[in-house]
Amino acid sequence: QVPLVESGGGLVQPGGSLKLSCAASIRYFSSRDMAWFRQAPGKLRELVARITSGGRTTYVDSVKGRFTISRDNAKDAVHLQMNSVKPEDTAVYYCYADSWLGIDYWGQGTQVTVSS
Repeated sequence: QVPLVESGGGLVQPGGSLKLSCAASIRYFSSRDMAWFRQAPGKLRELVARITSGGRTTYVDSVKGRFTISRDNAKDAVHLQMNSVKPEDTAVYYCYADSWLGIDYWGQGTQVTVSS
């Protein structure tokens, strides 16, 4: 079973919205901080948003006010609501489960392309 599976990526026009979801099949999901990273072509992978086990959220400056990370511990899922998207948001988005008892996980990534 794949630990983290992302969905919801695709092509969206500038100014539009997209919601990414990550379904987790891992132990201790509710105890883990979860995050979304992204990697654009030729660039380093960057942290986009993070949500702690207690629900505290942080964002990279470039997405503040536009993206919202949330989690559903009952369904072992984490989401990234992306609003007012820009071409520079184009990247592969990865779900990440922070380490618990020394084990962390990455999803396989989902492509988001912002273009008219």
